[in-house]
Amino acid sequence: MSAPSAAVLGLAGPRLEPEERAVLRALDPWGVILFARNVENPAQLTRLTGELRAALGRDAPVFVDQEGGRVARLRPPHWRGWPAPLDAALAAGAHACRALWLRARLIAAELAAVGIDVNCAPCADLALPETHPFLRDRCLGSTPEEVVPRALALAEGLLAGGVLPVIKHLPGHGRATADSHHALPVVAAPEEVLRATDFAAFRPLAHLPVAMTAHVVFPAFDSEPATCSPAMIGVIRQEIGFAGLLVSDDLGMDALSGTPAQRAARAIAAGCDVALFGNGDLADRVAVAEAAGPMTALAQARAVAVLANRRPAVPADTQALAAELAGLGPGQAA
Repeated sequence: MSAPSAAVLGLAGPRLEPEERAVLRALDPWGVILFARNVENPAQLTRLTGELRAALGRDAPVFVDQEGGRVARLRPPHWRGWPAPLDAALAAGAHACRALWLRARLIAAELAAVGIDVNCAPCADLALPETHPFLRDRCLGSTPEEVVPRALALAEGLLAGGVLPVIKHLPGHGRATADSHHALPVVAAPEEVLRATDFAAFRPLAHLPVAMTAHVVFPAFDSEPATCSPAMIGVIRQEIGFAGLLVSDDLGMDALSGTPAQRAARAIAAGCDVALFGNGDLADRVAVAEAAGPMTALAQARAVAVLANRRPAVPADTQALAAELAGLGPGQAA
């Protein structure tokens, strides 16, 4: 069997159009990512994820960004509403880790019920005074000592619910003062500061199966954004110690230069295992998958290990879990 394309691609809308179905069959991307534009209600979403896997002819991973707060693709009235992760952690105080585990387990139950099995969370970036507002309340704390146990709680809650977590954004986005959706952030901190803080928040998470890169330049190491930098991928692999599947942040973001296809080629050449492209027309999606090419043997081995972590949910009484979460104080769920 030939290797899947080293790509995770988005879709145009809430239904799989015939032309998209044909493209998925022809290109065979490793996975698909869904956005709010793809979501209407549970029945529609369940049907869509089933059609995606049928088109690909395998139990392909289906990604979504369901952090809670501003970054949530599944929303009320069909799904729970969640405060931003940092707000939830602060509101829970000494019970932050338990609250975050419960939150993640309940999110996982909602995702698994509609056929979504990969959630792009948690953000282990540090929430610092300079952190851009687009990211700050998506973080979990201001120091590695705060972030690590909270990120692990979220990741473990997702895994218990049958959903794979994606830690992000390696090697650290918290010091960026620009929004990478619109501009390329440059973090001028020296090596020793980054190693002691931003990188340190990810090292204890390096055993998790999937991670996402940051579209951020770290001049102390390289002049290229981390997603497209062999030097920074080396930091992620060697210094941070992440050995799992490394996925690019969305290549449709304006932080990167060039066409989507050029960005994909640069990310794969730098050492990303998979190029993620969520937004763009069908021609761009085709170009990204073609530029990414088939997964390398090493990327395939990592992908196999990732899917081996995809296990059925541990049985749980979600009503009891929701009641426990509510008992930890206001500000945990809408």
